[in-house]
Amino acid sequence: MIKAVGLIPARWGSTRFPGKPLHIIAGKPLLQHVWERCRCAKTLAAVIIATDDMRIAEAAFSWGAEVSLTSPKHRSGTDRIAEIARKMRGVSHVLNIQGDEPLVDPTLLDRLVRQMQNRPEIEMITAAHPFENPADAQSPHQVKAVFDRHGHALYFSRSPIPFARGSANYFRHQGIYGYRRETLLRFVRWQPSPLERAEALEQLRALENGVKIHVVVTRSGSPGVDTPADARALELQLASPSRSRPRHPR
Repeated sequence: MIKAVGLIPARWGSTRFPGKPLHIIAGKPLLQHVWERCRCAKTLAAVIIATDDMRIAEAAFSWGAEVSLTSPKHRSGTDRIAEIARKMRGVSHVLNIQGDEPLVDPTLLDRLVRQMQNRPEIEMITAAHPFENPADAQSPHQVKAVFDRHGHALYFSRSPIPFARGSANYFRHQGIYGYRRETLLRFVRWQPSPLERAEALEQLRALENGVKIHVVVTRSGSPGVDTPADARALELQLASPSRSRPRHPR
């Protein structure tokens, strides 16, 4: 039995943007936009917000979200969702969904879950898409992915990869992960790895421990909100009825 849940880790203390989950964009908190779009996915048995902050929890309760309070000691969102997954019974797969991507595509969530359903050998899955503007690949804030002909990740980097002697296709990694539950619980027991520490990219820990990460390639991705300037830029997109309303609410 394949049962997948979507978990959205959310914390208050962002260095560049404190209180980001509850920042109002187009009339709603950022986190609510994410939650509503996740609720449109057809393959998720539940969508749960994971937080250690009562301000976030109380706000999420007010718009009807299921919330799980977690330890304040976690170093990452992955550790936070693993605390919840560890207590769940009857759940086979977990999606770790970024709480700062208000335009996350519900059909992508379904695609990731169905890939895991149809291919039980997949331990971990994520997504990438071509850069719309190749110049953006030069930014260390945009993570690049390279993968083999079978869709298995070879490496992720903040540097532009591959190195291009001529023209090259760069793929932006979208920060969403699907795990087999037991893989997630193994992952958080491993110590941060050398490449992970060098790049500050947690997914490299999985590669360094021999986990194959399957990469689903999409035509485009959803932008994240890292700064107040990003929030202002997305305000215009989210204010559009075609972008702000979920398509298939449950």
